[in-house]
Amino acid sequence: MGVLNKSLSIVIPAYNEENRVRPAIEAAFEWAGHAGFSVEVLISDDGSRDGTLLAARAEAARNGRVRALTGPHAGKGSAVRRGMLAATREAILFMDADQAAAPSEVQSLWPHLEAGADVVCGSRALPNSLILVPQPGSRSFAGRAARALVRLSGLTHVRDTQCGFKLFRAEAAKKIFSQTTIDGFAFDLEVLGLAKRLGLKVVEAPIRWSHQEPSHLSLKRDLFRIGVEVLRLAWRLR
Repeated sequence: MGVLNKSLSIVIPAYNEENRVRPAIEAAFEWAGHAGFSVEVLISDDGSRDGTLLAARAEAARNGRVRALTGPHAGKGSAVRRGMLAATREAILFMDADQAAAPSEVQSLWPHLEAGADVVCGSRALPNSLILVPQPGSRSFAGRAARALVRLSGLTHVRDTQCGFKLFRAEAAKKIFSQTTIDGFAFDLEVLGLAKRLGLKVVEAPIRWSHQEPSHLSLKRDLFRIGVEVLRLAWRLR
């Protein structure tokens, strides 16, 4: 396993996020400049109905290290997969456009990658995690229910599978995302289940995180959906 340079692709899936695209890109490059990272940013549009794609293309026209990708609306998993497979750097991060975890949180995950991990999951569930703005009660309940389903599935040891801040060695990312099939809410769990099946080293690291509104999550719809997807996934990967 080779030594990593500070060469990073940042994949940002986006659905109806036209007002968040530019701030997220600016935050990524500002952090990278201070931290000595060479980065590219890939905005992966999930068939947005607003001006997300136009905003991403405008940023790409201004900055050659920004790329705008798009496809039909299929779900966050589809958008993340598109970006991860198109990324070109030695390490690849995917993060949310709302910056619930800021790009600077890479520095909490990077030492684990350098120490030999293939996948490092930002986590809100560890003792040293810092929740600056907590989720509303209903969202917190959904998260606990999802974690309970994950524990029962046996697919991964990771406690906070749904945190949208995960860092990969590029070769691990390509192996995993070339095999993913889930486009919806449970795609993170599929990623981690595949990593386990491939024998990759997965670790969890604490991050600083702030709940952001609005969110595309619908409690009743997505909690039921993730339950069904977890059962199907456990059957497929067992």
